[in-house]
Amino acid sequence: MNSHGIYHDLTIASSPQQVFHAVSQPDHLINWWPLACTGEPALGKVYNLFFGPEYDWVGKVSTLEPNKVFRIRMVKSDPDWDETSFGFKLMTLENQSTKVQFEHTGWPHLNDHFRTASFCWAMLLLGLKEYVEDGKIIPFESRS
Repeated sequence: MNSHGIYHDLTIASSPQQVFHAVSQPDHLINWWPLACTGEPALGKVYNLFFGPEYDWVGKVSTLEPNKVFRIRMVKSDPDWDETSFGFKLMTLENQSTKVQFEHTGWPHLNDHFRTASFCWAMLLLGLKEYVEDGKIIPFESRS
């Protein structure tokens, strides 16, 4: 079976440590992605990503290199998301900014949900950038 992936690269004018915290710490994640979140950035630990009663999802940390790589494998979510994984690879640039390579892989179908998720991730990653660089928090109801 073929699987498909979503890939986005962006630069954030901040250190890899600050970006890593923003993508791995629940108290930072809620400022740019889910409505509520619990979890611990440690290999094998479970994250609860709560987007509302119908979207109460669970993933496990599958890859972790502090300040470099953070990846979650979904275990309870939407049928299209189940068994996918998403993550962030962080690299320091010469100007002390961070290059972020995002990927969400393992999608079984190139369907409407995949296409919508790709667009949503792009918008959410813009929100991540604005959150880390400027402290801007987009209200949950306004996030893509």
